[in-house]
Amino acid sequence: MTSVHALRCLLGIMKREYLRFLNQRERFIAALVRPLLWLLIFATGFRAILGVSIIEPYETYIPYEVYITPGLIAMIQLFNGMQSSLSMVYDREMGSMRTLLVSPVPRWYLLFCRLLAGTLVSILQSYAFLLVAALFDIRAPALGYVALLPALIVTGLMLGAMGMVLSSMIRQLENFAGIMNFVIFPMFFLSSALYPLWRIQESSDLLYRLCILNPFTYAVELIRFSLYLKTNGAAAAVVVVAFMGFAAIAVYAYDPARGILSRKGTGE
Repeated sequence: MTSVHALRCLLGIMKREYLRFLNQRERFIAALVRPLLWLLIFATGFRAILGVSIIEPYETYIPYEVYITPGLIAMIQLFNGMQSSLSMVYDREMGSMRTLLVSPVPRWYLLFCRLLAGTLVSILQSYAFLLVAALFDIRAPALGYVALLPALIVTGLMLGAMGMVLSSMIRQLENFAGIMNFVIFPMFFLSSALYPLWRIQESSDLLYRLCILNPFTYAVELIRFSLYLKTNGAAAAVVVVAFMGFAAIAVYAYDPARGILSRKGTGE
């Protein structure tokens, strides 16, 4: 595979995902409405209870709406990762996945291109959400929006790779909704997206330990620290390692000779 072939493959897959995204306006609207409901309605009730929360990058008291904004950005990426994996299940059922995987381009590179394309879509959705949030006077430092980009790329890749692993385990499209609910909501609620970890630890040591074991927690923290121009090396390391682990499993699972798909007899 030459560099020209690699670039052509990447651009082709990205164009396909971009066109699919444009043709699914409901997906974009849902990606904005869902976190906005949490931000404008759910946060109002919790602000009455919590008042203000401590956030580590600021090391001071801030409004609850500001605290949960990074968690809602991570929610967008989590749902997008699941949506991308849903499209892979659909492509496998329709046969288009077979056409993609039998190309002379290495399988791992094809999956990475698909993963990167989905991540770029989630980044567009995340910045659109931040733009709408700014209209409600929920803003981060100006440079934070720039510093956020690398964090969104890494966390998007990790969550997309996790969704890719899930897609390899699902044979039928109608089974995907249950799997999504089984994965998305526990990961979201057992994280620091809505509550500081120290508050969770005060409430339940068991829940705190589950949050610590949840890779989504580190995605939230990496986004939160980056958005407010701080560094969290531990969160970055966990996200990168988790991405590499999920990506390796996905490449193995989509290998028709050795992976999960071969044991299911899909022939993909």
